[in-house]
Amino acid sequence: MNELMIDFFRGKTPKSEAEQLQYLRELLQSLTLFALWRAKFFDQAAFYGGTALRVLYQLDRYSEDLDFSLLKTAEFDFDKFGNTITRELHDWGFDVTFERKIKKSRTQIDPAFIKTNTYMQLLKVEVPENLIRGINRQASLKIKLEVDTIPPPDFNTEMKYVFNPVQFAVRAFTLPSLFAGKMHAVLCRKWKTRIKGRDWYDFTWYVSKYPKLNLKHLESRMRDSGDYNDSEPLSEKKFYKLICQRIEELDIAKAANDVQPFIDNTEVLDIWSKDFFRAAVEKIIFVKE
Repeated sequence: MNELMIDFFRGKTPKSEAEQLQYLRELLQSLTLFALWRAKFFDQAAFYGGTALRVLYQLDRYSEDLDFSLLKTAEFDFDKFGNTITRELHDWGFDVTFERKIKKSRTQIDPAFIKTNTYMQLLKVEVPENLIRGINRQASLKIKLEVDTIPPPDFNTEMKYVFNPVQFAVRAFTLPSLFAGKMHAVLCRKWKTRIKGRDWYDFTWYVSKYPKLNLKHLESRMRDSGDYNDSEPLSEKKFYKLICQRIEELDIAKAANDVQPFIDNTEVLDIWSKDFFRAAVEKIIFVKE
């Protein structure tokens, strides 16, 4: 195992087996992005979602998946990047497999998975064996990658730079466009019996640090998903009405329970209430990119 990888992992101070797994996941996520950069993937696609916030802007919650969008609608072949990813990770000392899952949804999300044996990879980064004794030796760590091959319009991108564990560049959605994607999830994700509190946590993170929202891209996303069919553009007034309705329907306790495993400081959830989220909405700044 390359000393650079060992040093990266030693810089972490995991307090539990779950944190060790998360740090391993984040290392593999970063090396996967590095492999995609070397393969010129970002000439045709951009990085977005929770892991983009974690890697590029130090979002203080863990994120599991790698989400990408093509810059324009096009045919996409994930397989040619799969070989690059597995070869690159192998060169760094990780034994992984790359698996396609053909699942063409209405929005044409192309999914794939990187899989590896959790226990063996933790040993390779020299985590003491006594600290991982409770981990199932047959368990797999899985990272999901998704590419939106028919992206809704009106988003903007920029090149961002990563310096750890190695130096590379990624094309990513700009923060106002990233915020629009998150508000689409807040407004339109179908809850069923499980509320994704991570959406609401990210929402408060945005308004605290980067409150500018690309309303036009949000409208395009909502029209694309069939959640906004009004003949008039999505105005600030209509947005406020929709988000306030969503807040009124929100089960605060279920939302907090969902996000707890992904954050270190769960005390920040004590302030969560419908009034708190309504106050957060007032912090949004609408921009045209």
